[in-house]
Amino acid sequence: MSIIVPVILCGGSGTRLWPRSRAAMPKPFLPLVGDSTLFEAALARCPGAGGFAAPVVVTGHKHLAHVEAQLGAVEGAQVIVEPSARNTAAAIALAACRLPEDAVMLVCPSDHHIGNTEAFAVAAAAAAKLAQQGWLVSFGIEATRPETGFGYLKRGDAIPEHGGFRTAQFVEKPDLERAKAFLAEGIYAWNGGIFAFRVKDFLAELTAHRPDVAASVADAVAKGAEDGQRFHPDAATFAEVPSVSVDYAVMENTTRAAMVPADMDWSDIGNWQALHEALETDADGNSVRGSGTVEMVNCRGVLVDSDGPRVSVIGLENVIVVVDGDDIMITTIAGVQKVGKLAGAVNQ
Repeated sequence: MSIIVPVILCGGSGTRLWPRSRAAMPKPFLPLVGDSTLFEAALARCPGAGGFAAPVVVTGHKHLAHVEAQLGAVEGAQVIVEPSARNTAAAIALAACRLPEDAVMLVCPSDHHIGNTEAFAVAAAAAAKLAQQGWLVSFGIEATRPETGFGYLKRGDAIPEHGGFRTAQFVEKPDLERAKAFLAEGIYAWNGGIFAFRVKDFLAELTAHRPDVAASVADAVAKGAEDGQRFHPDAATFAEVPSVSVDYAVMENTTRAAMVPADMDWSDIGNWQALHEALETDADGNSVRGSGTVEMVNCRGVLVDSDGPRVSVIGLENVIVVVDGDDIMITTIAGVQKVGKLAGAVNQ
């Protein structure tokens, strides 16, 4: 049985959740759903008692303090500090170059919410078994609505014994009509960016399809330095690594792509509406977060998140109200994708 190593990717600024999520304290490190932060929840889903090794966390300098404060004293944990952001292929390759070649990497974003942790554990075990057979595995998140904000995985032939399937096709974010057709066909799943593969298989595929990324990352690791649980790749070398996602670099090119179905109450918490959907609501679909006093009258589908000031809302539907210090952001549900383009979000 290969060891299963959680590789937690901590990057990005979460600007679509501005003003609560900010560049200095982005969404992975906030308790958006429940009392734990999204990063803490990602760690808790991969316990030693569940067959997981100590985690490898890949993050940047600006988030290092948050990572170490919330990681705590986990024996054997590694924190790889990226000198610069070079997308997910390079981030995963950094972790791979620091692990035994037969280890199974379970690559997880740090900023997703998974409500059904038991279903996650079942999917992780199935993915690990496939990875041990040389497959490069994606979690196929059950599509519950015609979502245009996610990529999709098309389910291919079943792989006997392990409950998985070949990935017949990786599909870019569709328009609404295609998304509706995918949902009706029933063989498409959301691509949630969670992967499992053996170190040696991932590095072999990366070398085959993007040798420039593989060689540059390996060189940066060879020239890097340890500092306690931290590892610092060589900055000058890593700066030359091409920026490309793991999907483009490896998963869409390999002939060994597989998927495991995962119905686990998943959300990427990618905007305020996604957060609203992940929260408990009252009979009218309203939610309240934060420490502030909130009063709603004749409202439906409203989320209010206030860190102090009283907020009173009357007669609104499908609206988000956020108060963070001196910043107030109000949007309709239809406008949530534009929050990250606001001046306050961009000019941090």
